[in-house]
Amino acid sequence: MRVVDLLGRPDLVDPALRLGDVGGEFLYRGPGGKVIAPERLLKHWGRYSLVLLDTDDTLLARALSIPVAFPTEDRPELPDEGWDAALRWAVEDLVDGRAPTTLVALEIVVAPHLLGTGLSTHALKAFKARAVETGLSRLVAPVRPIGKEAEPEVPMPEYAARRREDGLFADRWLRTHERLGAKLVKIAPFALTVTGTLGQWRDWTGVKLTDGPNRIPGGIAPVHASVSHDVGIYVEPNVWMDHPL
Repeated sequence: MRVVDLLGRPDLVDPALRLGDVGGEFLYRGPGGKVIAPERLLKHWGRYSLVLLDTDDTLLARALSIPVAFPTEDRPELPDEGWDAALRWAVEDLVDGRAPTTLVALEIVVAPHLLGTGLSTHALKAFKARAVETGLSRLVAPVRPIGKEAEPEVPMPEYAARRREDGLFADRWLRTHERLGAKLVKIAPFALTVTGTLGQWRDWTGVKLTDGPNRIPGGIAPVHASVSHDVGIYVEPNVWMDHPL
């Protein structure tokens, strides 16, 4: 296995993005997800957009990250908005010409037939290596716990606090980060927000929303819908993890 970036392999941009998603198409319909476009990734963050390849150039996984300036006087702590805020920060820094100091790991997507093979651990290590190689001093990640999809109604602070008998996180994705030395910094209560009409939600998820909270495939929180107002709002909490370099 080897790691390349999209700056050096622009031919892999579209195949990497077609590899799948972290939970569902709907996640990319919010303000943060709309920032991740192929041309934008390649132009601005290609060096931090990594792809794991087999020896025969078979695509194994993608690992997208963005550099941001953090902490700063106006950004003293990791944001409650998590994923959405990290992408906004990256865009602001590009516009303002502010040099980044921290790498934010946005997502890791493994080829479906390779789930559970440990590739996510390799991707996290690749993030850490790229942060060091590019002169950044910190790696943070707004993590969406993988087991939370089965319990979307459970508050994230309660879910993230669960530990096994050996003291490690009960959630296996949080546990993967922890085993690499990461520490839970804070809960991001509204890390990602997606708003759409009921028709849009049906197109994105195949679910016909009803009044009140609704479960959706890939969601780690419910979609709150109003039929009379023809709107559904999804607010996803994440967990900020800080990786030592």
